[in-house]
Amino acid sequence: MIVSIHFAELGVRAARAALHERPRPDAVPGLRYAETALTGGIAAGPPKLRPGRAALIAAWEDDAALDRFLAEDPLPRRMAEGWHVRLQPIRVSGAWRPMPVEVDPDAAMADEDGPVAVLTLGRLRLRRAVPFLRANSKASGRAAADPSLVASVALARPPRFVGTFSIWRSVAAMSRYAYGSAQPEHTEAVRAHQARAFHHEAAFLRCRPYGAQGLLDGREPIAAAVADSAGTP
Repeated sequence: MIVSIHFAELGVRAARAALHERPRPDAVPGLRYAETALTGGIAAGPPKLRPGRAALIAAWEDDAALDRFLAEDPLPRRMAEGWHVRLQPIRVSGAWRPMPVEVDPDAAMADEDGPVAVLTLGRLRLRRAVPFLRANSKASGRAAADPSLVASVALARPPRFVGTFSIWRSVAAMSRYAYGSAQPEHTEAVRAHQARAFHHEAAFLRCRPYGAQGLLDGREPIAAAVADSAGTP
């Protein structure tokens, strides 16, 4: 199984319309799961919406299924001027019932070099929305300030779906942010969720990114992460 993430600036009206064009696994060969979402920035404080940008998150049986979708479906054609990336899941925590994640044991045991992508998925408990936003603000502010964070996008499909997508220079850098004692905001948010869950269900996917195409915020972030790691301009 692979996962793909797609972003495109469509304009406010078209981005909202894209929410209603979520592909259905029973209608798209090889598709296992899909979610369309609006986007925002990852930063401290209230959510920073980017209302003209649409996102598509999808899981596929293989690359051939995604290739067919990109060639034949009108939604990815409308998003073709944006950016998309293919992801191989390496680690998963939690569970996302609409998308049972399969991890290749050989890939999971290997040492991951180079950029790493992180996808978080949550189905929000509306009564826990305010505590969630408070905890998320602190963790997001710390992430946004981390020099190892190459790119990040907040995801939302009101009223319940929330998520994030981020690219880090390396697994080690991502782990320092997520679990390091010097930056406890993320750990504190996880503990708050464990004490009294923010979400009905939630999952954290760590992935190897490959096959990126297009630009996100004016650059190709996977190539940028490789260049940053190598110390090139």
